[in-house]
Amino acid sequence: MSITLHQVSVPVMIRGLQTLSTLLDKAEQHVDEHKLEATDLIGARLFDDMFPLSAQIQRASDTAKATASRLSGLAAPNFPDDEVTFDELQARINKTIHFLEGIPADAIDGQEEREVKMMLRGEEQKMSGQTYLTHFGLPNFMFHVTTAYGILRHKGVKLGKLDYLGL
Repeated sequence: MSITLHQVSVPVMIRGLQTLSTLLDKAEQHVDEHKLEATDLIGARLFDDMFPLSAQIQRASDTAKATASRLSGLAAPNFPDDEVTFDELQARINKTIHFLEGIPADAIDGQEEREVKMMLRGEEQKMSGQTYLTHFGLPNFMFHVTTAYGILRHKGVKLGKLDYLGL
């Protein structure tokens, strides 16, 4: 039995987004328990020149949408990057999951050799669908999920590896 392009893309990104949702739930609980301002976490960064937590969530959302869109040929919705509360970030995650769930498996399966074009550092990049997914789409998505986790741990939110794994 072989694995399909859809199986290693859409469900993986949905699970990652669900993990982000759980991490945000725990972050909000941390804020409530420690009488903090939500903006202290939502605007937190690992380093000054890195994106804050809110942008990590936005980039994970954008990467999931773009990856599915580039593989399927279906247009992705455009979400403005204006979320400033936990509820707004959760809503964005939910909208992204809803978009991904609406993509039929057969729109992605069989697209391993589809030419994917994208701009990267001002230059057009071309690669096959499979290469795009395994060398850019999923690694980029997981980078932002992992960085969101790291920001929350850095700010003292009690999270462990199993939280990151969604278990």
